[in-house]
Amino acid sequence: MQAKVNKNHKEESPVSQVLGGYIIYWPLFLICLALALGSAYAYLRYAIPKYEANASILIKDEKKGAEDSKGIEALDIISTKKIIDNEVEVLQSRSLIDSVVTRLRLYAPIIQEGNLREQSAYVSSPVLVEAKHPHGMRGFEKILLKYDSVQGKVTLNNTFSGPLNEWLKTPYGELKFIPNPHYYGPMGIKPFFFDLSRVDNITNSILGSLKVYSTSKTSSVVELTYRDEVPERAEDILNSLIHYYNKNAILEKNSLVKNTLASINSRLEVVSGNIDSIQKKIQAYKASNKATDLGTQGSLILSGISTSDNELSKVKVQLDVLDDLKKVVTTNESVGVLPSAVGISDPTLTQQMTTLNADQLEYERLKKTVGEGNPILTSLRERINKAKPNILTNIEAQRRNLELSRASLSSASNRFSSQLTSIPEKERELLEVSRDQNIQNNIYQFLLQKREETELSYTAANSDSYVINYAQAGDTPVSPKRQMIIIAALLFGLAFPIILINAREMFNNKVLYRKEIENFTSFPVIGEIVHNKSKSSLVLEPGKRSFIAEEFRKIRVSLLFLGIDSYHKKILVTSSIPGEGKSFIAANLAISLAMTGKKVVLVDVDLHSPSLGKLFNVADDAPGVSDFLLGEKTAGEIVKKMPSHENLCFVPAGGLHPTPSELLENGEIQNLISYLEGQFDLVIIDTAPVVLVTDAYHLSSLSDATLYVVRHKYTPKMLIKRIDENNKINSLKNPAIIFNGVKSRGFVKNNYGYGYDYVYGGKQKITKGNKLKA
Repeated sequence: MQAKVNKNHKEESPVSQVLGGYIIYWPLFLICLALALGSAYAYLRYAIPKYEANASILIKDEKKGAEDSKGIEALDIISTKKIIDNEVEVLQSRSLIDSVVTRLRLYAPIIQEGNLREQSAYVSSPVLVEAKHPHGMRGFEKILLKYDSVQGKVTLNNTFSGPLNEWLKTPYGELKFIPNPHYYGPMGIKPFFFDLSRVDNITNSILGSLKVYSTSKTSSVVELTYRDEVPERAEDILNSLIHYYNKNAILEKNSLVKNTLASINSRLEVVSGNIDSIQKKIQAYKASNKATDLGTQGSLILSGISTSDNELSKVKVQLDVLDDLKKVVTTNESVGVLPSAVGISDPTLTQQMTTLNADQLEYERLKKTVGEGNPILTSLRERINKAKPNILTNIEAQRRNLELSRASLSSASNRFSSQLTSIPEKERELLEVSRDQNIQNNIYQFLLQKREETELSYTAANSDSYVINYAQAGDTPVSPKRQMIIIAALLFGLAFPIILINAREMFNNKVLYRKEIENFTSFPVIGEIVHNKSKSSLVLEPGKRSFIAEEFRKIRVSLLFLGIDSYHKKILVTSSIPGEGKSFIAANLAISLAMTGKKVVLVDVDLHSPSLGKLFNVADDAPGVSDFLLGEKTAGEIVKKMPSHENLCFVPAGGLHPTPSELLENGEIQNLISYLEGQFDLVIIDTAPVVLVTDAYHLSSLSDATLYVVRHKYTPKMLIKRIDENNKINSLKNPAIIFNGVKSRGFVKNNYGYGYDYVYGGKQKITKGNKLKA
């Protein structure tokens, strides 16, 4: 009759199994969590908090919708275009950071001792330290600084003292001590110290904490962030960086304006000299020829000539400007700043010169901050070299057009001049000289106008960026992040034991789990025996009930699965190597079977290293199997009754023989087994390990079942993997595995151990009247 299935039974989920497998190690998890949280607390207690300051600026870029108003653009005829990626690099240049370090005197940080650690005295120190030559300064550490507010003096290392706001020649260099504008109150009783560091080292440190980036590809807004243990210092560093960035941009633009003014002034000197020469010529002509007035006809002709000459003068000015531009562009082989193309009516050439000027300025600025091999610098240099031929080509085209215009205007002027033949020679000559004077005056007025526009651009020079938000630091530290540290500590405290447990089992080459046996071999596992903690190897006693006894009872029932019955009664017990507990299994299994009322005989056929005799207190020289095989004893003479165990008999191994394996092959062992089979209900045979000798394979053919013992944390996995392979060559009859010596996993005994079916422990004594049943 089949047993009814329990419908209320539910299989455990994989998550429950995994959790249960680790819960047994709860003391280890508790220790690791305590250590991790303790370490996190200590770190948070002693770590220096960092505050983050943020600032943002807008770079003027017409392509991204950021440009000056029309009024400012009209004044600023010389403007440069910015590339956001380049400006990000400029903001992180060492030259700007060096200026910030020098301005804020960051090369001489002042610190104050605390109860647990030293802390910055950027706002708590009453004075600041300034070096006269910061870039040539030697490094010094921890110089004691004392300030006497009454006398207004400072003392260094108790050996040197001096007043404030004066350059002092100290043992550490020429220094000046000035009041700290950030000082907000009492300086406390803890001493102050200051270090003197190289400006380069402080610059490198700032660059490591500074972040400059564009907010998006379509925006010209640049964000700046900096982290520091003092929020005021973080704000000062960013604000100073923005200040020097704008200052350098204005200086570069003024440099371009200055070069353009120099070019215009040079032309004014030439034109002014021409005007002076013509005026002297007119004066001399009038004085020598007494020419004081022109006739009506001469006035009309002069009016026509004047109109032509005005146009001709403009053409000439443009030709002169083109000549100057061509000369500058042609001779300026090295990268430099060019004058602006003022006075040119062609917008294309004006735009080309403006673009070239912008590229030249960009190249000069980047060359100060990056190396010669920088891709951006190389790209700019190639763009400049490609732009110059185009400009020269455009200049030549404009020049040809202007030459044609000049020829046309000259032709018209000549027509007017031919009409002067009717005018007296003296008046005509005077008119020609006056015409030259008008031309030079027009040129001179034009140049004066352009110089004034350029000077207005110089005086109205503004930075190509403006500040959206000045630097501001938060009140809450951004580092260390308390919540993240605590969460990380919790995760580490949980993860480390898991890693440790898994690594310990992963790198173990011994058999740990029953499932490993089932994966490595096709032999069925019919039972598990927990680790025997008692001193006695015989763990089964009549009238007592224990967990290990229950395990042997389960094995006893499992023998039916192997076909053991009244007709098949011979059981062979072996293992891979010595020490796996095969004799322990054989002895206790025999006792367990004898306790059912069946007549059981235990035979020690391990003739190489017998051990069952010691378990049953049988002398080593007692006659046994080897004596029978040699013919010195009969089968009845070597069988011994065990007084302490009813229904159990024992056949010792007998005396040691030099060649026990050959002794087993003399044919007498079959007779002994047959005799015992006829006298007893069950025959348990203990033999030598199969890896060392072949006795088990020889005896397996005489048995009805073979119990193969594998010991927990003792048997190498390699031997289990080779069981099936070896069995193909030397087969064991009707084999099954017993998992022996299984220990509890972790610190708690539960279902999540190394085996499957041991879940309860301890020993329970049978109450009076309750007998142990088979």
